[in-house]
Amino acid sequence: MQNKKETGFNFKRLAMAAVVLPLLISYIYYLPPAFYLGLLLVVAVLAMREFYVMYKIPVHLYVPGVVIGGLLFYLACRYPSYVPGGIISAFLLFLVIRLFAGKTPSGSMAEIGPLWTGFFYVPGFLSFQWLLRNRTDGAGYVLLLYFAVWLADSMAYYIGKYLGRNKLYPAVSPNKTVEGALGSLLGGAGGALIAKTTLNIPEISVTGSVMAGIVIGMATIVGDLIESMFKRDAGVKDSSGIIPGHGGLLDKIDGLLVSGPVFYILVRYL
Repeated sequence: MQNKKETGFNFKRLAMAAVVLPLLISYIYYLPPAFYLGLLLVVAVLAMREFYVMYKIPVHLYVPGVVIGGLLFYLACRYPSYVPGGIISAFLLFLVIRLFAGKTPSGSMAEIGPLWTGFFYVPGFLSFQWLLRNRTDGAGYVLLLYFAVWLADSMAYYIGKYLGRNKLYPAVSPNKTVEGALGSLLGGAGGALIAKTTLNIPEISVTGSVMAGIVIGMATIVGDLIESMFKRDAGVKDSSGIIPGHGGLLDKIDGLLVSGPVFYILVRYL
């Protein structure tokens, strides 16, 4: 997300945040949890489709991939005991579809590999946000995660743009810098602290929120790099053009995909 060639102050980023964040807070806090599950399901399906199209997976594979991926996401959130059997069944089904729908055995692994990776990368990682929401004071945890990731991403962008000098990982993302990565840590800590103090989340201390925010900031950078790795491998600049001026949905949630499971592990086991 730092690789957009933009000049000056990024008003689009701030304007979108000013509109989306209040709506998201209201949506998560005041609607029943089932509405949040529905939102995650829609995001999972759209982001999976982006991933498969990005890797040029044939329609006869990516359409059932998106449908079954959505079903597996729902199982993971509501009936986790069925997930292992669902994964095995889905894998067998895709092997059978590729066997009989493909015109030639050539390229079968190149198609099955991204298809299967997309399952775990998108709905698998997104399901941890529902697990967070299901905990005591889960809405607060989810919003702390979102605040931390948004501010981590914003600080990484601005500090990297104006102060960045040392490349972080040019082979994967040429424009990301070490300074921007440090900005992500600061932003993550600041976002988590803001969420803790403004939303009054009782299950986590002030110190704990700052430490969690730093870890979320680290995970946000890693998530950004992982998606950059996939995009460079697939030979695309953005995962899609679904959001004018911002790229694809995957481009907007890449940090959340990794930071969600990381934050859940912190909350669940530490």
